[in-house]
Amino acid sequence: MTELMKKNDLESFLEAIGLDEGPMGMYYSDGEPEEGIAPKPGLLPTIEMEARGEVDWGALFGDFSCVIGNIWRARKKKTAAFFEKERFGCLGGAFYLGFLKPQLNFITHYVSTGIPDQMEGERYLESPEVTRDFFNTIDPPPAPARYCVFKPVTQFEKEAQPELVIFFARAEVISGLNQLVTFVTNDFEAVYSPFGAGCSNIVTWPLRYLAQGKLKAVLGGWDPSDRKFLKTDEITFTVPFEMFQRMVNLWPESFLTTKTWTTVRKKIERSRKAWGEGE
Repeated sequence: MTELMKKNDLESFLEAIGLDEGPMGMYYSDGEPEEGIAPKPGLLPTIEMEARGEVDWGALFGDFSCVIGNIWRARKKKTAAFFEKERFGCLGGAFYLGFLKPQLNFITHYVSTGIPDQMEGERYLESPEVTRDFFNTIDPPPAPARYCVFKPVTQFEKEAQPELVIFFARAEVISGLNQLVTFVTNDFEAVYSPFGAGCSNIVTWPLRYLAQGKLKAVLGGWDPSDRKFLKTDEITFTVPFEMFQRMVNLWPESFLTTKTWTTVRKKIERSRKAWGEGE
């Protein structure tokens, strides 16, 4: 953990906000984590291979391994989840994490209308053309290092820090996070919630806003295909590390010390009991 993020400060913040699970940090690295969870190796196809008819779709979908699903397993084991070009899990994740570009034409059909008599589409977007426009708009930059790694923020060493910090929480806690980021930035539009797959909202969109010089939090977890890898009623809330530092350092000056938040904390405890957690 960095010098600016002391263990006691983080624990106090998590207790105040009502979280019994710390957030995950995301970073890119050329060094493979000593331990962790990753999809099994596979050949990542390119759009040129697709045009030549060289993609084994059965094998690709047979080895499907969702980014959010791998992170879910890492959360439970309190370890890292990591991805690379050879261990990408799914074509969506490969694209959003920066290992594949451009996205394959097959996926533009998969996300939208499907292909008659061949494949049922997810119908998240109206057409393959709209889907391609979305891919061009979100435009993930190439991965800056070999691995994209997610691990608990408590496991970062002093000389390292995450680029992004990802919270997993239900609505009462999210309400506190949502209000706190405005308190620490004085930005009345500090939280965005754009369309995208689960991994795009915890990586691609936050990094895109940072590249534009915008310090923004991103609310996510809306992708129905990823909901099975989140707790019931749980959503994601991703912030740049700079914003996270401000939250940990400045929360004692905020509403989190007021009677209003004490009332919300009681609801958080009721929610935990209702789901059989924290007992």
